[in-house]
Amino acid sequence: MAKKKHEDITNVMRLAAAAGVTYRDYAYDNTLLNAEQVAAALGQEVGRVFKTLVTVGKSGKYYVFMVPAAGELDLKKAAKAAGEKNVEMIPQKKLFPLTGYVHGGCSPIGMKRQFATFIDASAAAYDTIFFSAGKVGRQIEMPFCDLQKIYPVDLVDLVR
Repeated sequence: MAKKKHEDITNVMRLAAAAGVTYRDYAYDNTLLNAEQVAAALGQEVGRVFKTLVTVGKSGKYYVFMVPAAGELDLKKAAKAAGEKNVEMIPQKKLFPLTGYVHGGCSPIGMKRQFATFIDASAAAYDTIFFSAGKVGRQIEMPFCDLQKIYPVDLVDLVR
């Protein structure tokens, strides 16, 4: 395999490599922002491709939730998982200042600050899962257990 150029390696990939985690990365048409379209572009079932969502709880703490591409985050289940009375999605304009990522390129790995992170329990059904590599137009594939080697992620029921 040809060596990647420096600009082809995202911070997510650097952190995965530093943790000794093997991954595969994929590029796709960066005009696709819908996770279901991304799954189709990668030739993957929508259940294996996860989108990363950032919320804020009633306490003011932030939480990260990963749900399958076709799934919708159940905010009541998310609040329960986080131990909050309720959670709500953060406004899109707050995403970059808070995480360092833009909409469509948000990854649970490598945020400016790490927040408690939860993934839908369906992730356990797959040998590997896909999620953003930290840049629009890039996805990373790895086993869920390897994701946990980089940053702790709790498996919980999150979708409606």
